[in-house]
Amino acid sequence: MSVSQEIKARLDIVQYVQQYVPGLKKAGRYYKACCPFHAEKTPSFVVNPDNQSWRCFGACAEGGDIFNFAMKQHGWSFREALSELAQQAGVQLEKQTPEQQARDEYTDKLRGLLDTAADYYHRHLLSQSDEATRAVYAYAREKRGFSHETLERYQIGYAPDDFQKMRRALQDLGYTDDEIVDAGMAIRKEDTGRVYDRFRNRLMIPIRDERGRVIGFGARALSKEDNPKYLNSPQTPVFDKSKTLFGLDVAKKAIRDTGMAIIVEGYMDVIQAHQAGYLNVVAQMGTSLTESQLIKIVPRYANQIIMALDADEAGQNATRRSLEVARKALQADYAGRLSVDLRVLHIPEGKDPDDFLREAPQRWPEIIADAQPVADFVIDLETADLPRDAGLPARQAVAQQILPILTASENNLYTQDNLQKLSLKLRIGVEDLMAWAQRLQPPPQSEQRLAPVITDDQADDGLPPLPYEDELSGSAVEPPLFFDDAPHPVPTRDSARPSPAQALRRLTAQQPALTGRHTSIAAERHCLRMLLKQPDLLFQANRLLRELAQTDPTLINGPLADMNLDDFSQTEYRMIMQVLLRAIDQDELEPLEFVQAHLDQALVSDLTQLLITDVDDIHGQLGGRFGADFSQHWTTFQRKTLPGLNVPTSVVRSLVHLRNQRLKRETEELMFLSNEAESRSDTHEQLQHAQRGMLLMRARRRLADALP
Repeated sequence: MSVSQEIKARLDIVQYVQQYVPGLKKAGRYYKACCPFHAEKTPSFVVNPDNQSWRCFGACAEGGDIFNFAMKQHGWSFREALSELAQQAGVQLEKQTPEQQARDEYTDKLRGLLDTAADYYHRHLLSQSDEATRAVYAYAREKRGFSHETLERYQIGYAPDDFQKMRRALQDLGYTDDEIVDAGMAIRKEDTGRVYDRFRNRLMIPIRDERGRVIGFGARALSKEDNPKYLNSPQTPVFDKSKTLFGLDVAKKAIRDTGMAIIVEGYMDVIQAHQAGYLNVVAQMGTSLTESQLIKIVPRYANQIIMALDADEAGQNATRRSLEVARKALQADYAGRLSVDLRVLHIPEGKDPDDFLREAPQRWPEIIADAQPVADFVIDLETADLPRDAGLPARQAVAQQILPILTASENNLYTQDNLQKLSLKLRIGVEDLMAWAQRLQPPPQSEQRLAPVITDDQADDGLPPLPYEDELSGSAVEPPLFFDDAPHPVPTRDSARPSPAQALRRLTAQQPALTGRHTSIAAERHCLRMLLKQPDLLFQANRLLRELAQTDPTLINGPLADMNLDDFSQTEYRMIMQVLLRAIDQDELEPLEFVQAHLDQALVSDLTQLLITDVDDIHGQLGGRFGADFSQHWTTFQRKTLPGLNVPTSVVRSLVHLRNQRLKRETEELMFLSNEAESRSDTHEQLQHAQRGMLLMRARRRLADALP
């Protein structure tokens, strides 16, 4: 049993999901709720306790096991999910090298030191034990406008006006000067070696990573003489400001729910927004947004970013730099994962977000709705100082600055309105601007390998009408109940009309079952092993699926899409398949070499096991007996027992069997949702589920015809 299988054997997916989806309720064999990954009113999220899996039949159209849920819920990599779930399950992961173990233990110790420091500062502020702490508490409440609950929620504290107080407190707990300096809590003078506290007489804001662990501090000066006004922790083994977004640990759920992230300049802005109830706000750490910060949000949590930086000159320059970073990241991402709607927020009267939210928090949604498309902002900003009598070279230089931003924007990709506006501003013909923009356009996005599963809100796209659909449309024609290519008798108007759920049940009952050895984990292992050794077999399987789809777009883009990681039920195989698909899309390395180079270290042993041939496997089970003669005996055995076996055909057939088993699981779970809708007399939802179910059935009938 692999480590991930042992973890899944010890953790129940229902109990795990319920921690993050409190509305998950038992309904028959399954559990259902509104999907936690997109906003919806009708529950389309199903957890199957029998096979310990989940699936969203709504807009997400995703599913998987406890690992996939943890990765999507928290934004974790597979390694992070493995580590966290192993800890919860009490499973020991593979032993690290002594160097890795020492490094991890040291970073954990530094995080513990920082957590202790945050608690110390916080308790010191709330104690109000002397005149200094009382003054700082009053400043935080009255000047900054923080409630007592906010002070506690964000663990805001106070660093005493003392060069040694924090250092001595940490030393009393057993931390050394080297550890205190490495954590960024103290400074060591190079000439004398003297160690003293970095933060003194400052309001302390703990900076946390997206998992909520303290990794550093932001410190606001309390005296006019202290510079800089805001002082962050330095770069440390646990803190890299270029990769950190302040407040993401609190904001990530709201960002996912709204699909929008609002990026502000400082942590005071974030805390004030969160206190007002606007939780989808985070702050960049530094003078501009970085690519590492951008990809923490897009596409994991949001597809719209609103830059709400300060209105002063520094804020405008930061916005300009951030947009340039975003442009480079967007244009470099040829796969299109980072497509994003960028907008810029203008706060009335030149206020910063902190001031505006304290004065008029109720108006925040109003100004967010009026955020300016990035194209308009850039045009206005870059042409503001251009003299009316500027010559052509100056106007052309401005155009060359603006057009790259426009071509990187998802919603303003050199639209006619923007080009007309730029043309008027610069007095340059629209045709010339279009020609320049086309030359600046990045290479076309590569074709997406993972075709989207058809969603509930997509059109019928040629599917026959469903039972009762004629009543909703006013038609007097009775629709056929079945949908496959062979003709079926049309029910007479005198016959009892089935509900959509009943129709789906009848279709399911008629669907031929494909069972046998292909339903086992061994089949998945065999298929993936052969794909790793002969990647071209994947193209053969995909060609067969397209032939079965017969140019029907609802099948090609849905249940008969190209093979992908969702065709595998085992976590390890899904992750390896994901890397293999990337390997096939590149040309620098052989696919297997690419997989070996890019696979997470936690999966290396699983890959090694996959690559062991049948002869190696059986020879090992026999304890290595028969020596060199074993291979010859095995070859003779294969020739006698498997005459005429066509390996490529067999593998392709096995891959198609895997797809059928996946569609079978989805059909059963979809029928559960349909039955639930029928019990609530929700005709509209029944129609949606029945339509999806019919599409799955159509695909399964064609798979059955292709597999004798």
